[in-house]
Amino acid sequence: MDSIRQAIDLAKTGDGARTAEASATAGLRPTAPSDGGAHPVRLDEARLERSRIVAYAGGTPQGRYYDMLRTQVLQDMDRNGWQFLAVTSPTVACGKTVTACNLALSIARLPERSVMLVDLDMHKPKVADYLGLGLGGVLDVLEERQTLASAVVRAQIGPNQIVVLPGAVAPATSSEWMASQTMATVLQALKREFRSRIVIFDLPPMLIGDDVISILPRMDAVLLVAGVGTTSVADIRECQKHLQQSRVVRVVVNKVTDDAGSYLGYY
Repeated sequence: MDSIRQAIDLAKTGDGARTAEASATAGLRPTAPSDGGAHPVRLDEARLERSRIVAYAGGTPQGRYYDMLRTQVLQDMDRNGWQFLAVTSPTVACGKTVTACNLALSIARLPERSVMLVDLDMHKPKVADYLGLGLGGVLDVLEERQTLASAVVRAQIGPNQIVVLPGAVAPATSSEWMASQTMATVLQALKREFRSRIVIFDLPPMLIGDDVISILPRMDAVLLVAGVGTTSVADIRECQKHLQQSRVVRVVVNKVTDDAGSYLGYY
C-alpha cells in the first residue's frame, strides 16, 4: 500500500491547466437529440453483478464507495462548470471500465441528474459487454455510417436511465481517430446535444499508446484508476508526465479491499 500511496501523491501533483479545446463544425452528419430512441434497453441485474457493476441500486456495501466517489467528482465538476470526464488507467487490468460504469450508474440514481457513458477504448471496448449492449456506436459515427442520435442507446435499470455510446475495436487507427478533426466534431456534437448531462469517457490505458494523450486536451477533467498489485510507482510517474496540463479530479485505487467485499478505495 505504501507504493500506491506514493503513486497517488505523485499523480495529484500533475493537476494543471487544460489546453484549450479545439473547435469543430464540419464533417458530422446532422443529428437531433433523441437519447437513443423511444424504447430503452433494460439492463440485467445478474449480468451487471457478474461484471462487478454494483452501483445501480443504493444501499449496498459495495455501491456506497462509488456513491462517495460520485459526490466528490460531481462537486468538482459543478464547481468548475465541467461536462467531460475522462476515465483512464496506467495499464490494463486496473478496473477503469468497471469504475466508469459504476460511476455512471451511481450518478443516474440522483434526482435531476443525467449522465452519458461513451466507450472510447478502441483497443479493448468493454462497456457494451459489461452492460449487455451491442458494439459499434462510436466507430460507426466517426466513419459516418450512423448519426450520433441513432448510435446512442438508452439503458434502464429500475427507474434510472443512462445514455450509452458503445465502442468498437479500431486498434490500427485508434490514435489517428482520437486526434482527428472528425473526433473533435463528434465531441462538439456531444457537448451541444447532451449539454444537460455529465459525459463520462472510458479511455484506453494511458501507457499502451498515444490514444489518451491525443484526446486529453479535449477533456475537462481526468479520473485516474490505479490497481493494487497492477500499478507501480513508475507507472504513475510516467502518467504524471502526460497529465501536466490536465485536471486530475481524483485518483482511484482499485481492488484495495477485495477480500472484504468492496471494489475500490480512494484518497
